[in-house]
Amino acid sequence: MSSRTTTSFVTFLYPFVVAGYTDELPAGEYQILADDDVMLSNSFAAYRRTATFLLINLHAGKSELRAVDHRDLELALAQDQANANKHEIKNSAAALSPSEDQK
Repeated sequence: MSSRTTTSFVTFLYPFVVAGYTDELPAGEYQILADDDVMLSNSFAAYRRTATFLLINLHAGKSELRAVDHRDLELALAQDQANANKHEIKNSAAALSPSEDQK
């Protein structure tokens, strides 16, 4: 069985926590490394996720590679998007409300 590693980037708009770790990470762009095993059959190839890593840039040019469950990472991204939508709605409602001066 062979394997592949893919790299992608995600951006968090708000500080976040990934399950399995207690520290809050700052908002920003993060690199994701995903390892997949390739399973070949006679008619097609399929990929099975075996590991997901989050690359965290620390201070002084140091970085840390954290193993995370890809479902926990997706949940953290969904929560970040929900926070963004909540702030967007709050800001747009405020922008649409007439000010006291205009009444």
